[in-house]
Amino acid sequence: MTSTASGTMKKAVVIGAGFAGIATALRLRALGYQVTLLERLANLGGRAQVFQRGGYRHDAGPTVITAPFLFDELYELFGEKLEDHLDFVPLDPFYRFHFADGSQFDYRASIEDTLTEIRRFSVDDADGYLKLLEKSKKVYDVGFKKLVHRPFTRVWDMVKQIPALLILKCYRTVSQMVNSHLKHPLIRQAFSIHPLLVGGNPFKTTAIYTLIHYLERRWGVFFCMGGTGKLVDELGALMKRQGIDIQFHADVDEIILEHKTAKGVRLSNNATIDADLVVFGGDPETCYQHLLPQAKPRLPSIKKQYSMGLYVLYFGTKKLYPDVAHHSIWMGPRFKQLLSEIFDSKQMSEDFSLYLHRPTATDKSFAPDGCESFYVLCPVPNLQGNIDWSTEAEKLRDRIIDALEDSILPQLSSVIEEVFWMTPEDFANDYRSMHGAGFSIEPRLTQSAWFRFHNRDKAIANLYFVGAGTHPGAGLPGVVSSAKVVEELLTGVEVGSGG
Repeated sequence: MTSTASGTMKKAVVIGAGFAGIATALRLRALGYQVTLLERLANLGGRAQVFQRGGYRHDAGPTVITAPFLFDELYELFGEKLEDHLDFVPLDPFYRFHFADGSQFDYRASIEDTLTEIRRFSVDDADGYLKLLEKSKKVYDVGFKKLVHRPFTRVWDMVKQIPALLILKCYRTVSQMVNSHLKHPLIRQAFSIHPLLVGGNPFKTTAIYTLIHYLERRWGVFFCMGGTGKLVDELGALMKRQGIDIQFHADVDEIILEHKTAKGVRLSNNATIDADLVVFGGDPETCYQHLLPQAKPRLPSIKKQYSMGLYVLYFGTKKLYPDVAHHSIWMGPRFKQLLSEIFDSKQMSEDFSLYLHRPTATDKSFAPDGCESFYVLCPVPNLQGNIDWSTEAEKLRDRIIDALEDSILPQLSSVIEEVFWMTPEDFANDYRSMHGAGFSIEPRLTQSAWFRFHNRDKAIANLYFVGAGTHPGAGLPGVVSSAKVVEELLTGVEVGSGG
């Protein structure tokens, strides 16, 4: 048990009950801390909220589960088994791609089925895919097994890894690595989209992130029956069984410092909570700007590049679409140019690409009988772009509905109902996301590992960071793994990758 000099149990406060905060609270509890988890919203989950509208259910946040062992570990900390509480169902195909020329490509659960799909586009690319998969495994063996769960609080931690990263040519971008093995333009697109799942432009994101491809191939792509909200609920029940104090509507105004040491937090109602350890589970820049006024200037001198924003459209349909996959990637006519407009010039384009989630393909409870539940995610510029969402949101809604009706969801405009959406402004207001970015800072090489926000503050003792903006990065595997990094920082004991 972790105790103070007087023998009392040490206290930890975790700010933010997203997946990073939940995983950290559980790991701290397993280390013997008395844990208080503070959440400004009314529910657990952070961005993984659940919306109920007219009989339809929508997971508002992450919908793709990879690296399921990371969730197994949280139950194993307390001698429990995940399968006693949750049902992770493997999906096949992982994703179905719909291209602008009307062609379709299924990224399948087995390698042979995937090769069969690739050969429909390019026979030569089948061999190229196997070489890409081999390279992705090598990157995974270094990037995930050796780097993801290691703290990068000292520059030497990064320097030690440079030889391995150079050998794997991780100074290249994901797009460059993919293009060196695949030749067909559409197959290149299909295997370059993984950085977008964690907020990166594949033409700018370091090739370290090709490990995501092998992560999927090694473990599969899963859906949690009942949705991501069910996963959040069960983790909440686990926390309660372990005596973690969860407080909702708990808005933190300040992290209390004494002699450059975090000593607790002050809430918006002026209540204070003492702590021996404070962990912030939101955007680090938000913390430095708003919760540490007495420690300014604390932000790094180099300006951070933030991920794209997200426009998320939710709706139900009074019609079944059995031919639509659980996960669909609807690709627009342009790829590189569109991403440049979103990430670099930060302007709205006339075209777009979409991620379409149809949970009713696997779990009928998401919609009334004879109906479907849908969630469409459209990458857009973050709030650093000059976009008037009070007018653009409805225009984009109409353009997306028209495009889907003309392609994979015929008759959509006549059967659609219970339509609503979120814009980058909602991400900024609801989740205090810097610039309304969907995934905090971009996963560029110069914003990865040691170059990312550190998991432990270098000047303030007992202040730690978890979540998308810290090492190792965004996405469910990244944010859940950030809790393991904090555990290693506290114990000095390496926490295994599990993979």
